[in-house]
Amino acid sequence: MATSKPLIAVVDDDPSVVKSLARTLRSAGFEVSAFGSALEFLGFLETSLPRCLVLDVQMPEMNGFELQSRLRELGYRVPVVFITAHDTPQTRATASQSGTLGLLFKPFGNTALLDLVRRAVEPFSPPPPGP
Repeated sequence: MATSKPLIAVVDDDPSVVKSLARTLRSAGFEVSAFGSALEFLGFLETSLPRCLVLDVQMPEMNGFELQSRLRELGYRVPVVFITAHDTPQTRATASQSGTLGLLFKPFGNTALLDLVRRAVEPFSPPPPGP
């Protein structure tokens, strides 16, 4: 049976961050798939496409900006919320140029995250059932 909950993917190499974000998103009514690396997430795309991607900027092997670029090369246009602990002018500039939905600096509040994710999935939300 298909779920009516929007699927959100979380990609971060810090397991405690992944667990916390997944818990927050699930408590807000989203379905969540969590990944510890960009490469792990790319393997997931063979089976499902999330409606929004919460993506850490700084990761080994492939950083968040590289993953977003790779997704575009593959033809995927998934809204991205970047998260990072590194607030630098370069990070801000790259995020701005990437067309991201938002950039959050760790630690950030749940409300800020949920507002951005809801904005990402809102255009895709199914209409309420009719009479």
